Amino acid sequence: MRKFNPKATHPARAVQAWQILIGMAKNRQTTTYQGLSVLMFGKEAAGVLAQILGHLAFYCMDNDLPPLTSIVVDKGRGTPGHGFPIEAPSLDQRREQVYAYDWFDVYPPSEEELAKSYSDHQ
Repeated sequence: MRKFNPKATHPARAVQAWQILIGMAKNRQTTTYQGLSVLMFGKEAAGVLAQILGHLAFYCMDNDLPPLTSIVVDKGRGTPGHGFPIEAPSLDQRREQVYAYDWFDVYPPSEEELAKSYSDHQ
């Protein structure tokens, strides 16, 4: 049995984040970067999520999916990090798209698919 251990790659951790975030989206929840890092790593892990969430953001963009990473926010501002593209529609509208989408009808992306989307945008 495979587990997400401390040596997992960014694409592997992105698969893990996908699982967590689609469950949260189904329940109309947001999480902070700090909260997500505790779920993924069992501790606060500041600064490690940017590339992991980048894999998801680019995968969603490449596949015309709502921006799943829009439900991960900074605890101080209550909005996604500076690298998150906020265009029309508004962030609130984007979140509503994430909440309304049937994520459980989509096969989870593989590590390879996530890595490709990420590398295509670098």
